[in-house]
Amino acid sequence: MPAKDNMGLDDFEQGRNGNGMDDIQPVVKDLESVYDIPVQISAVLGKTSMQVSSLLKIGRGSVVELDRKVGEAIDIYVNNRLVARGEVVVVEDRLGVTMTEIIKTDRS
Repeated sequence: MPAKDNMGLDDFEQGRNGNGMDDIQPVVKDLESVYDIPVQISAVLGKTSMQVSSLLKIGRGSVVELDRKVGEAIDIYVNNRLVARGEVVVVEDRLGVTMTEIIKTDRS
């Protein structure tokens, strides 16, 4: 089987040719230089717009209506670029996000 130009998660788990991790060690080494680069990840539940006078009236217990419905997918951004959609999950006593769809965009 010829080597692929683009590797996916399955390729990392099985190796490029399905023979194990030995095939991808050079690729992993190449990626080590980017492991420490910080990225900003945002999970957007929804958006709204309001006047400043309304914003100043918001306090504890106030409800802000968003443009999403309950159960609708949330947007996941990496460095302000939409990369995925997902769902909010509860992990012990914290909120988390699980990705349900990867957004593929053409780079221009």
